Amino acid sequence: MKKRNTILLLGITSIIILTSVQVLIIRGIWKQKNEMFSLKYTMGAQEALYFINRRMSTDGFDTVRFVLSKYSEQANRELRMIKDTALLNQKKKEIFEFFSYSLNKEQDLSEMLAKYFELRGLEKKFIYTIVINDLDLITDDTVSIIHSARAKLPARPGIIEKMAAVDYAKSRILVNWFQMEDNYYRLRFDYFIDFSDKQKLILRESAAFLGMSIFSIVVVVIIFIIAYRNLIEEKRLSNLKTDFINNMTHELKTPLSTITVAGKTLEMPQVITNEEKILETARMIGKQSVHLNQLINMILEISMWERSQFELDKKNTDVGDLLNDIVDSFSSGGGSNATINKKYDLNGLKAELDPVYFTTMVNNLLSNAVKYSVNEPVIDIEGFRNENSVIFRVSDNGIGISKTDQKHIFDKFYRAQTGNIHKFKGLGLGLYYVKRIAEAHGGNVSVSSKPGKGSTFTIDIPY
Repeated sequence: MKKRNTILLLGITSIIILTSVQVLIIRGIWKQKNEMFSLKYTMGAQEALYFINRRMSTDGFDTVRFVLSKYSEQANRELRMIKDTALLNQKKKEIFEFFSYSLNKEQDLSEMLAKYFELRGLEKKFIYTIVINDLDLITDDTVSIIHSARAKLPARPGIIEKMAAVDYAKSRILVNWFQMEDNYYRLRFDYFIDFSDKQKLILRESAAFLGMSIFSIVVVVIIFIIAYRNLIEEKRLSNLKTDFINNMTHELKTPLSTITVAGKTLEMPQVITNEEKILETARMIGKQSVHLNQLINMILEISMWERSQFELDKKNTDVGDLLNDIVDSFSSGGGSNATINKKYDLNGLKAELDPVYFTTMVNNLLSNAVKYSVNEPVIDIEGFRNENSVIFRVSDNGIGISKTDQKHIFDKFYRAQTGNIHKFKGLGLGLYYVKRIAEAHGGNVSVSSKPGKGSTFTIDIPY
């Protein structure tokens, strides 16, 4: 258990380290892709400005210049007439808002950039931001309206999609800074673009590497799970092997001890002259020798079954008569203290069965029903047709089987935890035989059980 927990801890730690390394690599690649994205669109924007200036002889703000020139001339006259400081500040605010509105409303640069990006196969849907840094009105004296301000102006709707506001300071790309000046104003501002789908675009470009990273992590996790499950299975098989050796040792010791004691008994003077005692002891030796031989044959049969599929000697057998013979023989032998209820009437149904192996299969179920009953055993045997197969059910009032044990009870050498005590003898082979014999007949076996409520084994064999 300690070794298993250590391996589990090491495995989980390795996966966490691998995942952390992959996350760091992904973050580095994401950052690099983000920088490359910004560089690509910065260069693209610069190329677009050069193209617009050279081919169209404009910077996209010609209409803005005309509108601002007329407005600033009138604004200058109004400013010279205002003496009150509060009114002057209010007028400056109005001037700033008009300049801001005009820069957004009348500029054509955004549409020109979008068309250029589309021609170059770049993403054309972006939002733009204009930040006015300096604005002065020129009269007899220069009147500063705003200086080094960072005013964020929303994109106007049109060919460019109207999108929700984002934190431009982190993701916007500077296209260029512009300066306008005439007889009545001096203006300097920055023009930024931003892509609301920037993360999706970067993700699309990084999809292959991200997919490989995720795939590698998943593969490592799957390999670890498979390796850990194999470790658990090996541990379980090792425990089964140990339990089998212990049980086999116990089972072999019983007849050997009896034979040893019987042999010493025969050497006693009072027994040598007593013919009845000699015969009784001889019978005991014979009985234990048969039991010992059965145990050895059982192991040899297991070895033979593992090497190759054993062959059945099928005969056209009356199923009802065979069941009656098995039950009667069992009742007069090891099941003499059990109450057996026959609940079958197969009406002379005949099937291709191996009577010997079939008898072994049913006997194993009956023996288990008696062995694992703490009270007086009550066994119900059912048999009926079901389309092209015959169904057998053996139910008991025994100690039952837990859900966990039900998954393994047909495995070789497996014994349920409740039954793996000295009170219930066995090698963990009985139900393994049942499954192998049922499958050899082309059928299957299943179990339904609850602890303390008994068990029901169902065998389905085609005929």
